[in-house]
Amino acid sequence: MFNAEKVKNDCVQWIRDFFENNGKGCNAVVGISGGKDSSIVAALCVEALGRDRVIGVLMPCGEQADIDMAKLLVDSLGIKHFVINIKDAVEGITNSIPFELSDQSRINLPPRIRMATLYAVSQSHNGRVANTCNLSEDWVGYSTRYGDSVGDFSPCSHLTVAEVKQIGRLLGLPAQLIDKVPSDGLCGKTDEDNLGFTYAELDRYIREGVIDDPAKKERIDHLHRVNQFKLELMPAFVPEG
Repeated sequence: MFNAEKVKNDCVQWIRDFFENNGKGCNAVVGISGGKDSSIVAALCVEALGRDRVIGVLMPCGEQADIDMAKLLVDSLGIKHFVINIKDAVEGITNSIPFELSDQSRINLPPRIRMATLYAVSQSHNGRVANTCNLSEDWVGYSTRYGDSVGDFSPCSHLTVAEVKQIGRLLGLPAQLIDKVPSDGLCGKTDEDNLGFTYAELDRYIREGVIDDPAKKERIDHLHRVNQFKLELMPAFVPEG
């Protein structure tokens, strides 16, 4: 049985220990999307370090339909934040490339620019960048390598979507931030539409090994297998001797 109170408290202590050992006095820098994961990671960092040591970074790409949700989060937590629009950077790179980018390249470019932006903020403000992924998304590779898949520390990468939500409620976050239907903001579909199964089905399969639909099991297993490299260190040749 998942003990959300214990896990939340343990995670808060883990964040404190990380900063004690890997950047005493540093700030936590969190990319704020307006979704549950970045909201909950930011709230965990506030509880662990205090609001004065947490910096939120809002990074719309032009107009962002749900930017008000991101502003609600930073206002609710009372944390310092920056709004950095990445549209010019994305268009600058896109327009400079002498060929037509693939659809996947266009989708993955903004998350990678956002991560470069987070590190620019972090290195200018004595920071450590928070990874905001969760176990469910990592399990099926629903992240961009060298984009939202990276960071300096990761509070939630061993917690499923359902578990993250329970912790969010304990942290007292506004319900609309916790229960907001996740989407990539690009294709008009939800994450679950794109994945082909619900997070509830995925979470149950991860934790209990049970899933009712064989086709969905096959898809989850396939996504887990082909995306496993995202969670591993870059392979490196080691010469003998």
